Amino acid sequence: MRGNSFGTAFRLTTFGESHGPAIGGVVDGCPAGLKVDMPAIQNELDRRRPGSTPLGTARKESDLVEILSGLWSEAGQPTTDNRQLISLGTPIGFLIRNADAKSEDYAHLKDTFRPGHADRTWEQKFGLRDHRGGGRSSARETACRVVGGAIARQLIAQQGISVQAYVSQVGDIIIGTPHTELDLSAVFSSDVRCPDPAAAERMTQAIEHVRAEGDSLGGVVSCVVKGLPPGLGEPVYDRLDADLAKAMLSINATKGFQIGNGFGAAAMRGSQHNAGPQGGVLGGISDGGDLFFDVAFKPPATIARPQPSTDRSSNAVTVEGTGRHDPCVVPRAVPVVEAMACLVIADHLLRNRTSRS
Repeated sequence: MRGNSFGTAFRLTTFGESHGPAIGGVVDGCPAGLKVDMPAIQNELDRRRPGSTPLGTARKESDLVEILSGLWSEAGQPTTDNRQLISLGTPIGFLIRNADAKSEDYAHLKDTFRPGHADRTWEQKFGLRDHRGGGRSSARETACRVVGGAIARQLIAQQGISVQAYVSQVGDIIIGTPHTELDLSAVFSSDVRCPDPAAAERMTQAIEHVRAEGDSLGGVVSCVVKGLPPGLGEPVYDRLDADLAKAMLSINATKGFQIGNGFGAAAMRGSQHNAGPQGGVLGGISDGGDLFFDVAFKPPATIARPQPSTDRSSNAVTVEGTGRHDPCVVPRAVPVVEAMACLVIADHLLRNRTSRS
């Protein structure tokens, strides 16, 4: 196994590289009879795709999803033109073609490792690597997660469960308002995907400033899940929060995960912590309340300024930042965080059907 699949009862397997002809995936375990809204899936892809926000990469991809199997249309073979399809209970195969790859931008990296990237560790593991945009280690792969998560979202919506993520921090700019007081319907009306207008403006200025300097910024994506029934989670190793942590830390550029009070709980007394919200999980099992967590993202490693690094022979070299990259990944990471949360919840919903007779 090479870690290309995620989930147990509801399982997503992805394939493809950043500069290959296409990326894609297979969703296995989706129950038969689910009415799948194709425009809704495409809308979630559009929110993540390159060029979806002026604060992101200049790469342009239409990211049109093609359904290959597992969904039925009474009109015949399913296409992106079908507004609603029905799941057959068989593997759902899909494809997203790469149209705007510029592999020549990475020719100088064939024998050189970029600082802060997976180039060296990938080659140390496999003995070779696809240097074009990072190959399989590129965040391009997350488009496949969004498709799988969009299908999972429609499954969990049948149980009244909603998932909404938003940018709560860029650099040192932090929203001070709790999610219960934010208008989360306004998230995607902001280029930075922040529902606080004043904070969004400051975040936008900060991202534009570091881009002009040839640098980058990190940030935090927060996520709230509403309508979760109590009882989801499989102790002891497949706790709901543990699976969420794995899901979020599998996303490119993530460096931290916390649920509820997170690391802040370390400074509390038991009387304080017991009296407050638990983040929606107790003992690894959902408690029926809102589930809330944060995901920290590092600044993108590729920046538009020279950086010291090494080549395959361990010689010191200077790497020039070329190609098209986000100066801050968190705006485009919002739909990816939502997708991974939907996958985890769909998986645990289906697994929970066997917990009682």
